[in-house]
Amino acid sequence: MTATPDALITDPNAIAAYLAGVLALIFWLSGVPRLKKFFDVTPPVIYAYFLPTLSTAFGVTPPVSVAYDWIIRYLLPTALFLLMISVDVRSILRLGPLALFMMVSGTLGILIGGPIALLLFGPMLPPEAWKGFAALSGSWIGGTLNMVAIAESVGTPDGLLGPIIVVDTVVGYGWMAILLFLSAWQQRFDRRMRARTEVVAEANRRLAELESRRHPLDLRYAGVIIGAGFAAAGIAVAVGNWLPELGDPKIISATTWGVLLVVTAGLALSFTPVSSMEEWGASRIGYVALYLLIAAIGAKADLRAVLQAPAFLAAGVVWIAVHAAILLVAARIVRAPLFFFATGSMANIGGPASAPVVAGVYHPAMAPVGLLMAVAGYILGIYAGLVAAFVLGRIGG
Repeated sequence: MTATPDALITDPNAIAAYLAGVLALIFWLSGVPRLKKFFDVTPPVIYAYFLPTLSTAFGVTPPVSVAYDWIIRYLLPTALFLLMISVDVRSILRLGPLALFMMVSGTLGILIGGPIALLLFGPMLPPEAWKGFAALSGSWIGGTLNMVAIAESVGTPDGLLGPIIVVDTVVGYGWMAILLFLSAWQQRFDRRMRARTEVVAEANRRLAELESRRHPLDLRYAGVIIGAGFAAAGIAVAVGNWLPELGDPKIISATTWGVLLVVTAGLALSFTPVSSMEEWGASRIGYVALYLLIAAIGAKADLRAVLQAPAFLAAGVVWIAVHAAILLVAARIVRAPLFFFATGSMANIGGPASAPVVAGVYHPAMAPVGLLMAVAGYILGIYAGLVAAFVLGRIGG
């Protein structure tokens, strides 16, 4: 899409304000009681992307602006840092080996399924389709934030993000619907697999030992959290610019180095008293940065690229099928209940927004298990996503 000089809003500050206003409207509507079921089926993240896309398509905002570049460059590491310092690795490890094995098996399914889908459908797709697949692998190993990180790392063209978001939404949430339907069959599945159902109760018991220590967010801690997030982002971007780009085709760019630095530093600090910032809402502020980031990416997207979606959709279906097959084999090997098959899958495909929903449908008290497994997916998503990008680049680059 070319620049639109006569867009209604062109000033970078006004564009940022407009995107923030769109997000405010989305989240206000999501809290309206009559619309709750609607937003449960189609979560706010979809509208955070597509409403700015429509704004650009209809000339409200331009497709190119320094506002988008700044938001993507600095809010990506800010969001990653605040989410990583909030990770409770000890709680994740308390889930037990079976839960973690199923979650990692789901990740392996994404790593294998992507190259297979690209080999099958590559001839029907644009030349740089592998970069779109790389971005989707990030989304399907942990969630939308990982998609943005990998897309920036490999330089996914804006035109490819439109169909990729369509695949992520249609195929990803279609698979979620199938998993929810299968919940009615979990007893039959568990009997047939001779599943170790006692591990579900054990995971629940361990989670019951965890105490909630959240406090209302106040001005002091809001200042500390926002300041720390932007300071970490600024340092990571500056250091990343000094490090060499690697890969042919390029996989490790200056942006990638910045992402790896904030993710690794954030995880390291999650074992220190810095992690106490989560008690005051660090991850919530991180998610606000994430949604503004998604809105900026949506505003840059070319709506016409969605016409390429049929071939991408078919590739996405094959990709999910491979992922499901590997998870099924893993469940058979360790005699995992259907609960862990479904939750392990959604921890990858849907991330923290969807995994607790699926877990809660199978066992209402086990929604926190889904959340913790999804957080583990966030951690794997950056590193495993870069591995997937490298493999995809060798195939399609």
